[in-house]
Amino acid sequence: MLLTITTTHQPATDLGYLLHKNPARAQSVALSFGQAHVFYPEATTARCTAALLLDVDPVGLVRGRKGADAPLEPYVNDRPYVASSFLSVAIGQVLGTALGGRSRERPEFADTPIPLVARIAALPCRGGEDLLRRLFEPLGYELEAAQHALDPRFPAWGESRYFTVTLRATTRLADLLRHLYVLVPVLDDAKHYFVGDDEVEKLLRRGEEWLAAHPERDLIVRRYLRHQRGLTRDALARLTAEEDPDAAAEARDAEEHEVEERIRLNDQRLGAVTAALRASGARRVVDLGCGEGQLLRLLLADSAFHEIVGLDVSHRSLEVARDRLRLDSLPPHQKRRIRLIHGSLMYRDARIAGYDAAAVVEVIEHLDPPRLKAFERVLFEFARPRTVVLTTPNREYNARFETLAGGAFRHRDHRFEWTRAEFRDWAERVAERFGYVVRFLPVGPEDPELGAPTQMGVFDLSRG
Repeated sequence: MLLTITTTHQPATDLGYLLHKNPARAQSVALSFGQAHVFYPEATTARCTAALLLDVDPVGLVRGRKGADAPLEPYVNDRPYVASSFLSVAIGQVLGTALGGRSRERPEFADTPIPLVARIAALPCRGGEDLLRRLFEPLGYELEAAQHALDPRFPAWGESRYFTVTLRATTRLADLLRHLYVLVPVLDDAKHYFVGDDEVEKLLRRGEEWLAAHPERDLIVRRYLRHQRGLTRDALARLTAEEDPDAAAEARDAEEHEVEERIRLNDQRLGAVTAALRASGARRVVDLGCGEGQLLRLLLADSAFHEIVGLDVSHRSLEVARDRLRLDSLPPHQKRRIRLIHGSLMYRDARIAGYDAAAVVEVIEHLDPPRLKAFERVLFEFARPRTVVLTTPNREYNARFETLAGGAFRHRDHRFEWTRAEFRDWAERVAERFGYVVRFLPVGPEDPELGAPTQMGVFDLSRG
C-alpha cells in the first residue's frame, strides 16, 4: 500500500518540515496492523517526494481468533496492497501533525498553499472513475485515473475496481491529507474497525472546512459511517446546523450596509449588475452567492430573463430569499422561471454549468486566497457561463466613508479588499487563463482621486 506526495515548491525539501519527517533518513513506525515506513525517493531543492508505505500483516490481523474452521478470506485478500481505512489510520498516527495543519519550525508554511501531487498506487473504488471525479474534482483537484484489468492476460474478464490515482492541486498539505483521510475509505466503502459515535466526531473534525457544502456530502457521510442510519442522521444534522450564518454574521452584514447606506450603494450596485446582465443578452442567469435574494427580485421583475437560479451555501439565507420572493404564492408561469439551490462556490457543480450569464455580487472578498483559486476554476473553467458580472469593493474609496476607521474593511468577514490596480491585475490574469476578455466599469459616485466605491468586471468568453 503506497502513497506518495510530491511538491515543486522551492526549496522543495521544506516538505519535511510539514511532515515532521527528515528527508535525509527513512523512518518506520509500528502500527497495530503492521509497519508504516516513511522515506523520500527524491529530495532536492527543486523537487521532493515523500512516500508512505504500509506493510500490512493480514495473518496478524486474525491471529488469536477462536475457532478451528476460520475462513481463508482474512488471510488471502487485497488489504495489504490497496489503499483503505488502514491508510487513514496510518495518516492519523504517522502524519498526525501534518494532518492537524501544524509545523513547529515553519508555522506560516503550514498555512501556505503549495503545488502538490499525490499518487495512490492502488485505490479500490466502488463506483468507478465517475465517483472518483465526483469526490475529488469539486475540491479543486486535477485527477488522473488509470483503471487496472482483472487480469491483463485475459482481457475478456474486463476491468477491476482498482485504480492508480494521481491528484494535483495547489493547496495546503493539511487539506490534502484531510481529504484523503476521509475519502479513501469512502471510495473503498469499507472499514477494518468498529464504527461508533467517535467516528462522527472524527468525520466532522476532518471535514470541518469542506464537507458541509460538498455536492456528495450525503454519500460521503453514509459510506464513512458504514451505512449506520443513526450515526448518519446525527452527522448530517450537525453539518446542516453548522453551515448557516449565526446572529453575529447577520450583525456584520448590517454593519457593512450601514457604512454604504449614505450613498445607497447597494441599490446602485444591483442596478448596475442587472443592466450589465441585460446588455449581455442573457436569458438564463445564475446568481452565485445570492444571499437573501435582492438581485433575484430585480431579475424576476425583468421579463428579459427566462430562467433564474440563485445559489448560496446558507440554508437560512435561501429560506429568507424564498419568503421575500414569495415563491410559494407566485403564479405558475413566474414560479417556473426561478429556482433556489443550496451549494458552495468552492466545488464543481453540474447544476450551474452552461448558463448564459453568472452574477457574483460582493462575494469574492469573503474568500480566503487559497479558496479564491478554487472558485476561479469552479466558475470560469467548469461552470463557464458566456458572461460573468462580478463586483467587489474598491479599498481606496474607504477613506471617503466617515464611519469607517482608517485601514478597516467594510465587513469584518472580508478576507481582503482590493485597490483598483489589484482588481485589474486579478481579473486580467483570470480572463487570460480561462479564455475570457474583461472590461471594467465603476459603480457608485466616482471620486476623481480614489475612483468609485464598487469595482465591476464584466467577463465575456473570447470568440477567438
